[in-house]
Amino acid sequence: MTTQQQLQQVFADNFVAYFRSHVAHVNTVGRNFVSDHKLLKGIYESLQEEIDTIAELLRTLDDMMPCCLDDVQATSSVSTAPMEGDSDSLLTEVQMDLEQLKGCYEELITVADDEGHKEIANYAQDRVLVIGKQLWMLRSTLG
Repeated sequence: MTTQQQLQQVFADNFVAYFRSHVAHVNTVGRNFVSDHKLLKGIYESLQEEIDTIAELLRTLDDMMPCCLDDVQATSSVSTAPMEGDSDSLLTEVQMDLEQLKGCYEELITVADDEGHKEIANYAQDRVLVIGKQLWMLRSTLG
C-alpha cells in the first residue's frame, strides 16, 4: 500500500470512528452517564478535529478527500454496524473502533517512513499516542 492509499484508509477509519463515537456519546444512558458522556465527547471531538488534517495531508500528496459517504463506508475497516446497547456496550464498541484506527495509523507510520514522508509518519505517531491514551481511559472505565 502507498502512503496515499494508507491515508485514504486512515481517513475512512477515522471518519467512521468519529461518527460512531459521537452516536455513543449522545445515546449513552445510566448511572455513569455524566462521566461516560464526557469521556466520549473527548474522543469524538479528537476524531472530528482530524478529519480536516487528514484531508489536507491527502491534498499535499495530490490526492482528493473522499467525496462520497458510500466510498468512506466501503473503505473503512471500522465497523459500520449500528451503535446500540447499554453504556458498557457502547464504550466497548468505541474501544474496538479505536483499536482498529490505532492499527491503521501504525501501518501509516511504516508506509510513510518507507516512502520518505517523515512529516506524515510523525503525524501518525502523534495520533497513535493520543489514541493510546483514549484506549487506556476506556479500558480503565470498563474495568
